Amino acid sequence: MAQEGKRLRILIGKPGLDGHDRGAKCIARALRDNGFEVVYTGIRRTPEEIAVAAIQEDVDAIGLSSLSGAHLQLFPEVIQSLKKHEAADIPVIGGGIIPEEDVQVLRDSGVQAVFTPGTSMDEIISTFRGLCE
Repeated sequence: MAQEGKRLRILIGKPGLDGHDRGAKCIARALRDNGFEVVYTGIRRTPEEIAVAAIQEDVDAIGLSSLSGAHLQLFPEVIQSLKKHEAADIPVIGGGIIPEEDVQVLRDSGVQAVFTPGTSMDEIISTFRGLCE
């Protein structure tokens, strides 16, 4: 986790076949503008690729974005990949077009926070900061 004086590092990932990344890029930019160091993996990454990149980049948290409806499978797969690589301490945050009834399912699977459309940038930034510190 974050150490005194260290910039917090966040990995933003787009698991699965979803090619829409505007929201992920907006979050990445907002985090960067608020003092975070951001690693963006790009679109169409596997959960394993995202987990390995997070470990290699020594990030403090992972933000996942899904607009395709595959969040119930892909977000928990990232968490499982982190566990497999003994990196389950890296918090995972999810966002995108996620139905309200899926939010608790994702939280139960280990996703620390879930953001849906309309969530303020201040809330997102505050949540990342809180989970990293």
